[in-house]
Amino acid sequence: MKLDVRLPIGMMFALFGVMLVLYGLATRDAGYQRSLGINVNLWWGLVLLAFGLVMLAFAIRARRAGGGATGSE
Repeated sequence: MKLDVRLPIGMMFALFGVMLVLYGLATRDAGYQRSLGINVNLWWGLVLLAFGLVMLAFAIRARRAGGGATGSE
């Protein structure tokens, strides 16, 4: 059985990243004085989104190469 965990991990991180980016954009002026005025939700949402997209790209590339997950059957 071949199991490639990059696809579900990529989808999960991309989904959480999109939600956090949207929340960060919706609450631009809300209480960011504690974090020195930095919109932490927006920046970490972008980081999660980028990581999720990289994992999805690796999963798609592996599928196109015909490999899937590496392992012995």
